Amino acid sequence: MNYRILSAMLAMGGLALTAQQAKRPDFSGIWQYSVATAGGGIKQVVGGKALVAVPDQSGRAAAKGGVTGALPSDNAPSYKPELLAKVKEADANQTQADNTFACGKPGVPRLGPPRKIVQSANELLFFYEDMSGDQYRVVPFAAKHREDVDPSFNGDSIARWEGDTLVVEATNFVTDTWFGEYGYIHSDAMKVTERFWKQSENMAYQVIVDDPKMLAKPWVQAARVIRPSDDLLQETPVCVEDDAHRLTNKDHHLQR
Repeated sequence: MNYRILSAMLAMGGLALTAQQAKRPDFSGIWQYSVATAGGGIKQVVGGKALVAVPDQSGRAAAKGGVTGALPSDNAPSYKPELLAKVKEADANQTQADNTFACGKPGVPRLGPPRKIVQSANELLFFYEDMSGDQYRVVPFAAKHREDVDPSFNGDSIARWEGDTLVVEATNFVTDTWFGEYGYIHSDAMKVTERFWKQSENMAYQVIVDDPKMLAKPWVQAARVIRPSDDLLQETPVCVEDDAHRLTNKDHHLQR
């Protein structure tokens, strides 16, 4: 084949690929703070004056009225019968059993959706604000997970497109985190799938947790709708454990 013709064909193919990528939804930007556990407000001292801002709670809970493109969901995960007592015990002793009470990282999917996304053709950068400290994830568009990395709090993540839906799949987690607030323990076999798609200018977000060692079936959480935000990310102060001796009972995160 003539070299000039081949070069032209390759160039046209590159242009077609670029055009195809350009048609994909772009999730780059800052999104509202949407962790599952609601906060009571943010207090700052600016110029000697205390300012209290009550956060928008809408992104923390399931979207009302359903979300176009969302998968059918369940209110809670379905654990295997022999594990129900262990989950109940963890929930009843949350202040001792949940590492986030001692500055531990919550892990995925408890981190919630990213506060900021930087999207390119080859990878995604996710940035978070969390009590345990500033966190980020580097998510490549890849066909398979890495095999040479140790388990981690946020797992090993890869991304792919399913039509206009961005799908991020994470595996290889440490086992001392929960995937939900109510004693939702997991094994080393847990796989977390996050789905992102657009709802006008908003971002729809839905999580699927699969753990064949512990769950009777994958747990599909209800979809949320996350709004764009103008609130810039702020550096998280160093987490210092000074709460355990103040807690009056062992149960539940609502003491926070």
